[in-house]
Amino acid sequence: MAYEKEDHETQYCFPAINSSCIKTKRSTHEYSIMYVFFSLLSVWTVFMNLLVIISISHFKKLHTPTNMLILSLAVADLLIGLIIMPLEAIRLIETCWYFGDTYCRLFVIIMGLLLFTSLSNLVLIAVDRYVAVCHPLLYTQKITTTKTLIIICLCWLCSLVYNIAIVVCISPRNECYGECIVMVNSFEGRAVDLFLSFVFPCSLIIILHLRIFYVAHQQVKVINSLLKRGKDLTEGSVRRKSEHKAALTLGIIVAIHLLCWIPYYILTLTENTFISPTVAQYLIWVLYVNSCLNPVIYALFYSWFRKSVIHILTLRIFMQANSRDNIFSDHHS
Repeated sequence: MAYEKEDHETQYCFPAINSSCIKTKRSTHEYSIMYVFFSLLSVWTVFMNLLVIISISHFKKLHTPTNMLILSLAVADLLIGLIIMPLEAIRLIETCWYFGDTYCRLFVIIMGLLLFTSLSNLVLIAVDRYVAVCHPLLYTQKITTTKTLIIICLCWLCSLVYNIAIVVCISPRNECYGECIVMVNSFEGRAVDLFLSFVFPCSLIIILHLRIFYVAHQQVKVINSLLKRGKDLTEGSVRRKSEHKAALTLGIIVAIHLLCWIPYYILTLTENTFISPTVAQYLIWVLYVNSCLNPVIYALFYSWFRKSVIHILTLRIFMQANSRDNIFSDHHS
């Protein structure tokens, strides 16, 4: 009788399948709160990044190399909110994967593509700011919008090929039916993946930004000394000051992004050895939440984004020739 009672109380992901995973029990109240919270988070992420995409795509004045990189980052963040967050939310709340092995592999490919592309965009942003601040005379010659778009497309393509290769070469490591765990089996393989997809790009980002902030600090000292002597700033000095502001803003975006990424890659390297599944799930969600933070940072630091949002929400973007409006109050890089 005790066995029957225990069996009756145990919930399975797929009751008709003997090898089904056991489903975590939650109260109806808990289910409701979690579904509402994750649904709102997903909608907010999609909505805010859609505002960024519409803003940069619509206004001609925003078609700069730097903004193309921000656009690419926003596309990746929007897709995370649209595809990854809902499926991860279901897996977290239900503690089951209901979509089969094929969609499990596809989900892992898409997740890897978006995360790897996001980090690639941050590397490109660091390179863009490095040239703009440290080699301003070369910037307009070497970095153009067309070249930037080509490089962005190559990054998305390389990321897709890399993630497909990883998922094709390894098999799902599921202990029961209703799990979706696709991971490189060997420690050496995980270490190589960690280096290629995190350590190397992050090291490059940090080194470039340290150089950027050092050069920017030296240039600001020179500009301030000129102002104290009562001398007028040249156009080049004004532009450099604008570049410094852009570098600081994008540096904050990069710093927050890296802080959100570190727990995820610690989790990847340890292979959940020292971390409970619940903690692991929430560490992964720290990474996803970053996708809704970037538009908030743009709203705080970029006046062009705040103005473009007003244009979008008031439907002024549908006015004739509105796309050629100058929505800056000051210089923008």
